[in-house]
Amino acid sequence: MNKKIAYGLLAGALSAACVGALDRASLVARWDNPLSDWRARVLAKPSPATERVKLVLLDQSSLDWASQNMGLSWPWPREVYGALLDYLKRNGAKTVVFDVLYTEPSAYGVADDEALGEAAGRFGHFVGAVFLGKQTDQATSWPEFAKPNPIEIRGLEGWLEAHPDAAGEIVSAGAAFPVPELAKKAAWLANVREVPDGDGVFRRAAPFRIFDGQVLPSLGFAGWLGGLGAVDVRAAIETDALLAGGKRIPLDASGRMILKFRGKSGTHQAFTASSVIQSELRLLEGGEPPIQDGSVFRDAHVVFGFSAPGLKDLRPSPMGGDYPGPEIYATMLDNLLEGDFLRDAPAAAVWLWVLLLALAAGACASSARNGWQSGVAALVLIPLPALAGLAAWEAGYVLPAAGGMMGVVIALLGGAVINFVLEGRQKMFIKGAFKHYLSAEVIEQIMRDPNSLKLGGERRELTIFFSDLQGFSTISERLGPEDLTKLLNDYLSDMTDIILEEGGTLDKYEGDAIIAFWNAPLAQPDHAMRAVRASVRCQRKLAERRAEFEERTGVVLKMRIGLNTGAVVVGNMGSSNRFDYTVLGDAANLASRLEGANKALGTYLMISESTWSQTNGAFPGRELGFLRVVGRKTPVRVYEATGLEGEEAQGAEKAFEAALAQVRAARWAEAAEAFEKIEGDAAAKTYAAKCRALASAGAGAAWDGIWNLTEK
Repeated sequence: MNKKIAYGLLAGALSAACVGALDRASLVARWDNPLSDWRARVLAKPSPATERVKLVLLDQSSLDWASQNMGLSWPWPREVYGALLDYLKRNGAKTVVFDVLYTEPSAYGVADDEALGEAAGRFGHFVGAVFLGKQTDQATSWPEFAKPNPIEIRGLEGWLEAHPDAAGEIVSAGAAFPVPELAKKAAWLANVREVPDGDGVFRRAAPFRIFDGQVLPSLGFAGWLGGLGAVDVRAAIETDALLAGGKRIPLDASGRMILKFRGKSGTHQAFTASSVIQSELRLLEGGEPPIQDGSVFRDAHVVFGFSAPGLKDLRPSPMGGDYPGPEIYATMLDNLLEGDFLRDAPAAAVWLWVLLLALAAGACASSARNGWQSGVAALVLIPLPALAGLAAWEAGYVLPAAGGMMGVVIALLGGAVINFVLEGRQKMFIKGAFKHYLSAEVIEQIMRDPNSLKLGGERRELTIFFSDLQGFSTISERLGPEDLTKLLNDYLSDMTDIILEEGGTLDKYEGDAIIAFWNAPLAQPDHAMRAVRASVRCQRKLAERRAEFEERTGVVLKMRIGLNTGAVVVGNMGSSNRFDYTVLGDAANLASRLEGANKALGTYLMISESTWSQTNGAFPGRELGFLRVVGRKTPVRVYEATGLEGEEAQGAEKAFEAALAQVRAARWAEAAEAFEKIEGDAAAKTYAAKCRALASAGAGAAWDGIWNLTEK
């Protein structure tokens, strides 16, 4: 493994350990809470069940209406709420929960309490509020006047034993019940004591608590259970879930469910208490009610509570710091009706995620080749935990983001330090090792990706390029030393620029000859494509300057190129003081032979089948046939590229292919005639002469179609 990456992974592992230490100090959760609230706000949206949950709020306008129009001061007589319940009953509300404590007798006397109790009884599915606590003035046993709730939870005793910390919070020693006149008439009695998270924000709620061995569902849970229509509710509890009403409700380790907020305050349709009360009174009088369409309450679950600032039932939530308490229960009701619950991601998965992020950040930072790459790594990895948290939320899981982000930041810093320490030494080594035989561009590429480099010899598949100028000896005799040097510099510069632009590595110059290869020292999956493209471009560049060079030399300059792909040994070859980065192997020898084999057929670009097959027909061209080069017994099928990718093949190429098919069918006369029709083609002329001779030799003439070369 690359040393820098190894050190980066170590930095990532250490950063994950740092996050673990911070988590034990409760700092990670503290920093995660704002991110969790942001996520809840971003993804909050109404559910199909949102329309089935309604709010009736006693707000400041209701207090003002009662004072100005009815002469009522606070607290109101309890019989006033009877009109509210009757209106909801009249319009078919399924359940109503009162987020109001009536633990003390009414100041207006017993008759006032009885009036409220009678209204609750008339409604039917009424849920009254009980406050659980440990105050000495509260009841310590279930009062006789209050009937137990019709719910049983199997496995509860074992669950409490397995979760002693949760049991300490869920099991209450004291309770404040409603006055008997109301408690006797309530279908359900429900707990209204909720405990916020450590920072005081209400993000979760316990669906039930225990008092005197009896189950007290929360106000929202009871409202949902009451709407099921069952006389008795059979529930069961598992390690991490409560099974009730045909639904599996996920619970955290403390026995609470995560609230999935549907939006900011006001998302659930709300009505003022004064408008509901007035609507009932107006209907009784035969007048026009303020609420024109009471059918909005049909089959709805209604939560009644206070939202007036002076009544102090505003609670901090992810949606804001002044979220009305009744809307907490409306949210729970909404979640239970819809069933799209949230659950905590498994702890093992969370810590594995933190570790993977930290390892990735450490590796990226330590292996970054420049500041730009480091910046990209930071821009991608730092927000990634938050984005993953959004995706997990949509999938129903709460995935903490702070731990992952902290791990990434610490690992990035550690990896950057490692990179800074190791990068300078590594760059100096690479420049010193390769300045003898690689261009500056290739060296820079290697420094950006040092892991792609392996010093010393290694066996690798390369595409090898050999080129030579035709008749260079004649040119050398015609020109003086200065003109010859200038000509070579111009020619070699043009060809080398193209080879390097196509990502090739220049091996060496041998006079006018050029040796280059692709796929080393950098891996290039498309090395054959690059080599063929470079060869065609080199031929075209020479053609562009041919007239100029002819004017300078008096000779038409033409270049022969041989290409072959195969396994060779590539690396440092030589002594410790003088060495070349070069190739050795039979595949390199064949490329050299193919360059010379152009003479036999009169071509200027000869490509072996091993190279041509890797281009997948991307280049227009033709098969030249089979030939056996000097030093090899096995014949080689060779091709010629006649253009670049996307260019159309010429008619002559197809004619050559058809003529070659006649050769393979041993129809010598037909083949000779077909080749002779291809004008201006040296290879066709060579084939035509061979086939004409075979045709003249008579019926016994035979040829296997292989050109046997006798010179290199």
